[in-house]
Amino acid sequence: MTEETFVPKSNINFPFKTASDWMDFDRRHLWHPYSSALHPDPRYLVREADGIWLVLEDGSRIIDGMSSWWCAIHGHRHPAIVGAMQAQLERMPHVMFGGLTHEPAISLAQRLLSRLPSSLGHVFYCDSGSVAVEVAMKMAVQYQIASGENQRAHFAAIRRGYHGDTWKAMSVCDPDTGMHGFFGAALTPQFFLPAPPIAFGSAWSDDPKENGLGALEDLLRMHGKKIAALILEPVVQGAGGMRFYHPKFLQMAHALCKSHGVLLIFDEIATGFGRTGKWFAMEHCQVTPDILCLGKALTGGHISMAVTIASKAVAAGISAGEPGVFMHGPTFMANPLACSAAIASLDLLATGDWQAQVEAIEAQLTVELESARRLPGVEDVRVLGAIGVIELDRQVDMEKAHRLARKTGVYLRPFGRTVYAMPPFIIDPDALSQVSAAMLQLAKRV
Repeated sequence: MTEETFVPKSNINFPFKTASDWMDFDRRHLWHPYSSALHPDPRYLVREADGIWLVLEDGSRIIDGMSSWWCAIHGHRHPAIVGAMQAQLERMPHVMFGGLTHEPAISLAQRLLSRLPSSLGHVFYCDSGSVAVEVAMKMAVQYQIASGENQRAHFAAIRRGYHGDTWKAMSVCDPDTGMHGFFGAALTPQFFLPAPPIAFGSAWSDDPKENGLGALEDLLRMHGKKIAALILEPVVQGAGGMRFYHPKFLQMAHALCKSHGVLLIFDEIATGFGRTGKWFAMEHCQVTPDILCLGKALTGGHISMAVTIASKAVAAGISAGEPGVFMHGPTFMANPLACSAAIASLDLLATGDWQAQVEAIEAQLTVELESARRLPGVEDVRVLGAIGVIELDRQVDMEKAHRLARKTGVYLRPFGRTVYAMPPFIIDPDALSQVSAAMLQLAKRV
């Protein structure tokens, strides 16, 4: 084989002159999430975002019914968050966190810890939610090793759960019905429990065969010594089907884990910061985990950031063992720009009326989605906080759903058998009615 000199070439004419030029390049070269590189799904060119609105290339507007994957709780381009980021840009966009610190990181940690139980005392900054889960799992294993429990290298999780797309996080997502089942044997085998069977708001049963705790008792009795931690999404299972389950399950699971030396990790990346009507979903069950993962709405959806918060006991255990430090350190850890955005977002929550907003969204969605129960093929309708779900008896046609966005004036991204919305908290009643109508239309047509 003869050597060839590498000469960069391009048949792309810059600058692009029309929207179709941009979209043509996108279709040929950009690989979007959960999509084919060669046969891309329908997509829209967004020119700008403001409040609840996405402004498309032709000037038309559609409502962001997803809060851009559940994070833009205050709406897009909120002036308080934008202003905080602009001010931080002028001072220090980034500095490494190894051996250095800065006021935004300290101020953000203070705000977070002031909202959490006192046993959660150590904040580790991450780049994204999936990374926060990876960090939590590493913390759990390192804690167990430091405690002399070297054999505790596996995790327990509940089916229908989702914890991210990175490698270790995939291993604790549902291995059969989850989106990562394809990777199968390439992932570390973990222990999986049935999804909690009693729905949020339903009557609780103390029978372990009926409440799902019998399976956890059996697992811990048989394999507890191999398990570092139980990881789950408290109360709301997000991408695994938008299921809402009884908080009592978490209370009982916490007690069982504690009795077997198994740590408890709460993945609140989707539910944190008001989405379920509480600051954190764990408030529904009054259970404090050993390790907590937060992300998505942390910065109000303005820039990527997440945190893993460890209990004082976990931090002390890791620090007391070998090598005496936690073995993780992202390049953009505690990025000052992201910290500033998060501080502004938390201050908006602390001083604003988000609880009344979420209560109003819950009440309106409950009324307006009720008629979906009478539609053919609808198996369930459920609402909790600012989350509305219509579950169908069939897979949703994603392509058809996307193509309806212009007609309905609402961007929704259904998945699996669910048509759902997680609108920004600032949405007004008329716009929310438009979201409800779009959900009903999708349930009829996809």
